[in-house]
Amino acid sequence: MSLPSPTDLDKKHFDAHDEVAELPGKKQHLSAELTAALDGTSIPRWSAAALKLYSKFTPTVPLTPVSIFVALCCSYANGYDGSVMTALIAMDHFQKRFHAGTTGGKVGAIFGVYNAGCFIGGPFGAFTMDRFGRRWCMGSGSLLIVVGSVLTSTATTLVQFIIGRFVLGFGIAFVQMAGPSYTMEVALPQWRGRCTGLYNVGWYFGAIPAAAITFGTNYINSNLSWQLPLIFQCFAAVLVIGLSPFIPESPRFLMSRGREEDAKAFLAKYHGGGDENAPLVKLELEEMRASLSAVDPAPWWDYRPLFSTKASRWRMAQVAMMSIFGQFSGNGLAYFATVIYANIGVTSTTAQLGYNLLYAAMCAVGALSGAALTDHMPRRMVLTFGTLLLAVLLGIFTGLNSIIDKDLVRGVPIDEGVGKGAIAVYVLFGVACAFTYTPLQAVVPVEALSTSMRAKGLAVSNFLMQGMGFVNMFAGPVGLGSIGYRYIFVFVVWDVIEAACWWLFGVEARGRTLEELDWIYEQPNPVKASKKL
Repeated sequence: MSLPSPTDLDKKHFDAHDEVAELPGKKQHLSAELTAALDGTSIPRWSAAALKLYSKFTPTVPLTPVSIFVALCCSYANGYDGSVMTALIAMDHFQKRFHAGTTGGKVGAIFGVYNAGCFIGGPFGAFTMDRFGRRWCMGSGSLLIVVGSVLTSTATTLVQFIIGRFVLGFGIAFVQMAGPSYTMEVALPQWRGRCTGLYNVGWYFGAIPAAAITFGTNYINSNLSWQLPLIFQCFAAVLVIGLSPFIPESPRFLMSRGREEDAKAFLAKYHGGGDENAPLVKLELEEMRASLSAVDPAPWWDYRPLFSTKASRWRMAQVAMMSIFGQFSGNGLAYFATVIYANIGVTSTTAQLGYNLLYAAMCAVGALSGAALTDHMPRRMVLTFGTLLLAVLLGIFTGLNSIIDKDLVRGVPIDEGVGKGAIAVYVLFGVACAFTYTPLQAVVPVEALSTSMRAKGLAVSNFLMQGMGFVNMFAGPVGLGSIGYRYIFVFVVWDVIEAACWWLFGVEARGRTLEELDWIYEQPNPVKASKKL
């Protein structure tokens, strides 16, 4: 397979600070140096290396790394959990076993302890990823997910169920950090954004099966109705455990451990078509050397280098915004979708689970669309105006809920049109949120962090994500139980604030090599610099 070749390079010359070349059919913007390297490198389409690392996706879309399938399974595990728990709290046999209710403190604890596990597991995951590698981190995290699945599916008490949820969260912390890092680091530069965006879309590869399985098992008149979905939760984790020893390790991890020859062999085999002297191989090696030599490695427990310079603080600002906003833009309401459906008049458990499946499927469409366009759209603009759209849709949804609430107070039947409109707007919100945030949640933090910052930076990202997730999980059922639809209005206001933050402080990273971003973050105003390079 030959890599995409830029057109008209003989007609126009580029230097390091010119507008960058466009690849045919891709409309990607890459640096002149990277463009030249790509133009001078080819990988035979049917070589053994290509077949191992890549599989055919479509005739017109770039090939997708097979190795990244393992990383996608990590995202699957997280998405499966979100959808399965949304459904379980609506199931009669689950409620008879644990008496958890659908709102209030018990439900908050069941959901929140998962995030607590992720929260606490973050530093351990960062250490594992830095010390033993991305593959080992994915495999060990998946083993913990299997243990957690066994504990929850066999639980006879609420205490055992909560312990299992904690273990699940602890394991998820490992795979959430290693998965996107591995994806970003093994992908070819011109496919990096889409491959990493596709990683987070894997959330829906888990959410849709979970919604479908729970919709089906709801017809089982026994505890198997909730136990079977929890057993299936470890399916992807088992695949990761079985396959991770057979995929190549990240070249950037190999370089960080002083194994330059191994990193060079990887790049030659998978990025250079077997040629160690391919321009792309040389360029990537040079950039990795420069990036790793820029900062002396600190002890695994020392996080001060993440905030020691202006450039590193700007990098961490991108990480913090995506980690917080990606969890707290109203998307956390999906965990309590069955409660929301009940509040707008959908009282049948079967109907609630059906809408849950529809919601997951439609969100997957939005996420896949966003992932396919990741390298075509300015990320700063997508995040700014996409978040504003979320505020508008949630505002409309809150207004429709207000009409329904007034009907319930008066004791009159809910207007069918208003109810259907509320469901439609809620689904549209999910699609818009999935398009805006799902692909970029994995891309932005990994792009913003230099190689030497990545493991610890992702640990901080995980810390923030799970902290906000815990607030979502615990406050959601309490807020919906106490003030009903009014709780949703909080996110209308907050989304407007988020949009302003993206506009003012968001650094555009589309089309940059990971190490090329160093120059941008060293400038006095990285936001302006990112728009000029």
